[in-house]
Amino acid sequence: MTLRRRIAGLFSGSTAGEVSSTYAPEVDGEPDPGEVVWAWVPYEDDPSQGKDRPVLVLDTEDEGWTGLMLSSQDHDRDAADEARHGRHWMDVGSGGWDPQGRPSEVRLDRLLHLRRDGVRREGAALDPRIFEEVVAAVRGLSR
Repeated sequence: MTLRRRIAGLFSGSTAGEVSSTYAPEVDGEPDPGEVVWAWVPYEDDPSQGKDRPVLVLDTEDEGWTGLMLSSQDHDRDAADEARHGRHWMDVGSGGWDPQGRPSEVRLDRLLHLRRDGVRREGAALDPRIFEEVVAAVRGLSR
């Protein structure tokens, strides 16, 4: 399935060009769009294995949430190679999701579906301006 089709299916009633997600963090123990949560993320090359990592919540689904994984690795150094392999990253800065305060990047091209029992804890809320930039960047990739 193409990224465009995955994004179009993410937001009910929306097409890829109309992707919108409303920033709505609430400190209530329940993931909300704009929050970074910790969840198990399967490896692409071996989905039977994975890693507990921060995930930016984009939207709520019937049985969970949709989000994008974060990484503290700097992909700017190898951006051309990453793009050649279809991986696109965006800097989002640092936040309470990383106890060491390292800057993070969000992977724009890999949408994750988080089950309700797959989210371990809330990390922090992303800055609203940066959240809107992430949503716009995902929408731009889908075109």
